[in-house]
Amino acid sequence: MFGYRVPAPDEAMLISGGRRGLGGAPFRVVTGHGKFVLPVFRKVRFLTLSMCEAEVTETCVTKQGISLHVRAVIAFKVGNDHESIINAGQRFLSDQEQMSVLTGRIFAGHLRAIIGSMTVEEIVTERQKLAAEVLDTSKVEMAKIGLIVDSLQIQSIDDGNTGYIDAMSAPHKAAIQRQAQIAQAQATQAAVEAEQAAARKQAEYARQTAIVKAEYSAEVDRAQAQAAQAGPLAQAHAQQEVLAAQTELAERQAKLRQQQLVAEVVKPAEAEAERVRILAAAEAQRMKIQAEAAASYDRVALDRMLIDQLPQIVKEAAGGLSGANVNVLNGADGLGEIAAGLVSQGMTILDSVRQGLGQDKDNKGDAGRGLLQLHSGNKDRKSDDGPVDMD
Repeated sequence: MFGYRVPAPDEAMLISGGRRGLGGAPFRVVTGHGKFVLPVFRKVRFLTLSMCEAEVTETCVTKQGISLHVRAVIAFKVGNDHESIINAGQRFLSDQEQMSVLTGRIFAGHLRAIIGSMTVEEIVTERQKLAAEVLDTSKVEMAKIGLIVDSLQIQSIDDGNTGYIDAMSAPHKAAIQRQAQIAQAQATQAAVEAEQAAARKQAEYARQTAIVKAEYSAEVDRAQAQAAQAGPLAQAHAQQEVLAAQTELAERQAKLRQQQLVAEVVKPAEAEAERVRILAAAEAQRMKIQAEAAASYDRVALDRMLIDQLPQIVKEAAGGLSGANVNVLNGADGLGEIAAGLVSQGMTILDSVRQGLGQDKDNKGDAGRGLLQLHSGNKDRKSDDGPVDMD
C-alpha cells in the first residue's frame, strides 16, 4: 500500500517530520510492525540492529615497561530498547559504518589503560581477566552511544623482538623438555624392559613348548608300545564281541522264527480245531434234538392211534357183552353203569399200553400186537357169550 512502511526484523524504522518521539526524541521509533507514513510530510530512515564487528590492533606498554602488540575482536550491536536506538540513531544514522570505528577506538583506549596496570606474566597467563576488565570499563561508555558489547576476544599478544615472552617461557620450556626427556628415558627403559620381558617370555614359551613336545612324544611312544602289546588281546576281545553279537542275532532270529511259526501254523491249527469242535458239538446237539423230536413224535403218533382205537375197543367189549346173559335191574342207571364200565376198561387198557411204551420204545410192536390180540379176544368172546339180556 502506498505510504505504508514495514521495517525488517533486524532494523528499527525512524520516522521524523511529525510529532516527537518518546523522551522528546526528534523522531519516532517503530520496530516489529509497519506504520502508515504520509509522503512528503514524513521522512523514514532505517537503523540496523544486526551484529557488528570491530577489530583492535594496539601497541600497549605493560606495568614493567615492556611493549606488547595486542590484537582483539569486539562483537557489538545497537541495543533493543528505545533509548539505545535513539542514542545510536542520533550518532550513527547518517553514517552507520562509524559505529565500528568508534567502538574500536573506545576499546583501544581502555585496552591500553588496563594493560598498563598489569605485568606481562598476568597478561599472558590471564587473558580472560584482561578481557573482562576491558568490558567492564567500556560498558558505561558504550551504553551512552546506544551500543552493547556481546563479546571481546584477545586474539594475540606479541612482544615483538624483545624475547621477553620467550625468556619467560624458557623455564617452562626447559621443564617441559626435561620432563619430555625423562618421559622419553622412561619410555625407552620401559621399551627395553618390555623387550627383555618379551624375550624371557619367548624363551620360556620355547622351553615350555619343548617340554610339551617331549611329553607328547613320550606319550605317543608309550601309547604305541601299549597298542603293540595289546594288539592280540584287543583282537581276541573284538572277536569275542563279534561272537556275542552273532549269538544275540541268532537268538533274535530264532525268536522271530518261533513267532512266525506260531502265527503261521499253530494259531491256524488251533483255530481249525476249535472250528471242528464247535461244528461237532453243534451237530451232536442237532442230532439229539432231532432224536428227542422223533421220539416225541412217535409217542404222540402212538397215543393218537390208541385214542383212535379206543372207540373200537369199547365197541368190541360191548359186542362181547351183547351175547351175554346180563340182567339190568336198575333200568337206565344200570345201563349207564355198564357203559361206564366198558369205557373204564378201555382206558385201563390204554394206560397199560402207554406204560409199556414208556419203558422201552422198542416194545411198540408188542404193545400194538397186544392191542390187536385184545381186539381179537373180544371178538371171540362175543361169539361165545351170545346176546345180552337188556331187560
